[in-house]
Amino acid sequence: MKESIISLLGIYFLSYFKFIAGPVLAPAAGFGVVTTILVTVAGMMSSVLIFTLLGKKFKEKLLLRIRKKKPIFTPKNRKIVTLWKKYGEIGIAFLTPLIFTPIGGTLILVSFGSKKRQIYFHMLWSAIFWATVFSLSIDQILEIPFFKSLIG
Repeated sequence: MKESIISLLGIYFLSYFKFIAGPVLAPAAGFGVVTTILVTVAGMMSSVLIFTLLGKKFKEKLLLRIRKKKPIFTPKNRKIVTLWKKYGEIGIAFLTPLIFTPIGGTLILVSFGSKKRQIYFHMLWSAIFWATVFSLSIDQILEIPFFKSLIG
């Protein structure tokens, strides 16, 4: 019992920083699809909640320390701005689990001035959608005889 709680907390904190870690590691720890989805969504949404509340302050302090004289308009920043102009909050939220980390996606939305309520809503449906897709996909992959033999 104690070991499974520790495993869940580990998966939760990994999902806090890197979304895909939850659906990948939870089946290896012996958790089912529903548990995997819940823990992964909880990890991502905790990250979103904290960095929405602290986002601007965190970003300002981080940028002051890291980027003293680096250019603002890097190719990466231009792609983010293009994505924002084309798809807005929905596009950033949709791509957060795939491309950005939960922290990165949240800081992007905060940087562009999105309302907190909108950030929570869009990140929640994105987290639920991608956690379900990844968890079910990995569950199906693990049913393939080759992978069953690897796992034991």
